[in-house]
Amino acid sequence: MGRDYHPTMTIDRLPFTGDAEADRLLVSDPLALLIGFVLDQQVPLQKAFSGPLELGRRIGGLDAQRIAAMEPERLDEVFRERPALHRFPGNMARRTQELAAAIVERYDGDAARIWTEATSARDLHERLLALPGIGPMKAGTLVAILGRQLGVAPAGWEEFAPDHMTLGDVDSAEKLATYQAGKRAWKAEQRAQGQKV
Repeated sequence: MGRDYHPTMTIDRLPFTGDAEADRLLVSDPLALLIGFVLDQQVPLQKAFSGPLELGRRIGGLDAQRIAAMEPERLDEVFRERPALHRFPGNMARRTQELAAAIVERYDGDAARIWTEATSARDLHERLLALPGIGPMKAGTLVAILGRQLGVAPAGWEEFAPDHMTLGDVDSAEKLATYQAGKRAWKAEQRAQGQKV
């Protein structure tokens, strides 16, 4: 199936960044979507998901084999180049390289195979969870995006998607604003209860 990994998809972008080119890349390149999720912590969502486009610009395109094979010091420099790709560029350069290496090792560098070759919804969820930088919350949100927006909907996928609003529900700038407001309110509530978020 290669990169044609969402046969029923009707969207051409995920409206996460406010930048049309970055938003389209999240749909057209599976690696970009996964890198966005790895970067999506301790920075605004818009910065995290625009990171893959900027990384590709800096290294001449997104390619898991190229990223995996880069000298770690060079990738670190790319992330630190101003404006830095993340608040913690060194750590995120390492995590991005670990993700790329896992995709090369398990899927011959083709990130789309994570879902095109999944045999069930459970298998899809487990494949996502096995990726470096993708924990349970991110895996569930990815299942929701794949199922609701990208046409990758193995039977029973809803069981593995969160039952609260996630990025899988964001299909417009207005929905993004609603999602981010809800997330801020949840974090404030957690902090008020003494939880670390």
